[in-house]
Amino acid sequence: MQRQKLLINGERLKNELETFANFGRTENNGVTRLSLSSEDILVRDYFCKCCEDLGMKVKVDDMGSIYATLEGKNKRPPIVIGSHLDTVKNGGKFDGVLGVVAGLEIVRTLVENKIKPETSITIVNFTNEEGARFEPSMMASGVLSGKFSKSDMIKSTDQNGETFSEALKKSGYDGAIENRLTEASCFLELHIEQGPILESENLSIGIVDCVLGMVCYELEVTGESDHAGTTPMSMRKDALFEANHLISTIRKKVGILDGELVYTLGRLSVLPNIHTVIPNKVVFSFEARHKDSMIIQKVEEIIRSLPNSSIEGCEVKIRKLWDRNTVWFNPDLCELLEQSTDTLGYSYKRMVSGAGHDAQFLASFVPSAMVFVPSVNGKSHCEVEESSWEDCEKGVNVLLETTLMMMSEE
Repeated sequence: MQRQKLLINGERLKNELETFANFGRTENNGVTRLSLSSEDILVRDYFCKCCEDLGMKVKVDDMGSIYATLEGKNKRPPIVIGSHLDTVKNGGKFDGVLGVVAGLEIVRTLVENKIKPETSITIVNFTNEEGARFEPSMMASGVLSGKFSKSDMIKSTDQNGETFSEALKKSGYDGAIENRLTEASCFLELHIEQGPILESENLSIGIVDCVLGMVCYELEVTGESDHAGTTPMSMRKDALFEANHLISTIRKKVGILDGELVYTLGRLSVLPNIHTVIPNKVVFSFEARHKDSMIIQKVEEIIRSLPNSSIEGCEVKIRKLWDRNTVWFNPDLCELLEQSTDTLGYSYKRMVSGAGHDAQFLASFVPSAMVFVPSVNGKSHCEVEESSWEDCEKGVNVLLETTLMMMSEE
C-alpha cells in the first residue's frame, strides 16, 4: 500500500500533557499521582474517556492495566503503544505519561485523517510501574510477563497498611484476567531518558538497545558499642570505620573494571547513630549495572572476596539481594525505529537504559523496543523534571512513522 506521510499535532500533544499533569499537579509544577490513588483514578477516567471518544474499545485486566484498541482491517495481533500514568511522590509531568499520551496522539492523527489502520493499535497504561505506593516497581507488567506472582503482588501494602488488592477493588479498575495482553505484533514505549546523555550530545532521539543487567548486595558490619570518649582506639570494634574501609576497597577495585559500569552505594544505616557512641552495626547496599554479564560477574567476584573479619575486629556478612540479566530489545524493531528517525531527519544515537521500564518485561513474550527523548539536565523523579515540547513531538513522530512503516510492509 502507498503510505501517507503524516506528522502529529505538536501543540495538541503539549496541551494534552499539561491536562494530564493537572491530575495531581503540585505547587511546584510537578506531579504526585501514586498508583490507585484518587488522582490516579481520575486520570484513568479521563484517559478512558479520551479513548472512547476516538471510537476505541477499552478493556481492563485483573491488575488494573487499561487497554484501548482502535480496530484495524486485518486480524494480526495489535501494535501496542504505551507506558504508565502513575508517578513517584513529587515527580514530574513527563515520566511514563509521555508514552501513554503518545499513543493517544497517534490514534488521533489517524482518526482525523480518516485512516483506518491495517493492524489494530492498542494503547496501554500499566498499573503501578513506579512502585512508589506498592512495591515492587513494574508490578503489573511483571505479573503479565510471569516475572512476578499475582498472589504475592496483591498482598503488597502501602504505608497506611492498605493492600494492593484492596486499593484495586476500591478504584473500580479491578478487571478480568481474560483481558490481559497475550500477544502483540510489537510493543513500543516512548519515555524520557531520565539521564544527561542525549542533551549533552545535543541529540533529539535515543533508540534503546537494551535495559542494563544489574546486581545488588547488602553488607552488614557488626562491631561493639562503647563510649566515644573513654575507649582507646586500639580497643575499639568500630563498625563504621570498617564499613568505610570496605566501601573504599570496593570502589577502588570495581572502578577499574570498565568505563561503562555504573555502581552505587544507595542505602546506609548506622547504629546506634549517636555521636557519643561507637557504632556497633552498619548495613549498606551496593549495586552495579552493565550490559555485559561478564562484567557483572567480575563485580560479584570482588564483593564475595571481601573478608568476613577485619583489623577492626568486626564481623562482615555479605548477602546478595537480587539481580537481573540484561534485556535486549528486538533488533529488527530497533532497526525500524532507526530507519524512521532517519526518514524524519532527526538526530539520534543507539543507547542503553540504566533504569527499568515495562518494556523490559514485555520483551520476554512480544517484540519490544524503546525510544528516549532528552531530559533537561538529566533530571527525573523530581518536580523540575523537564523535556522540551519539540523533543517530545519528535519522539511521538518516530513512533507514528514506525507504525506506518509496519503497516505499509503488510
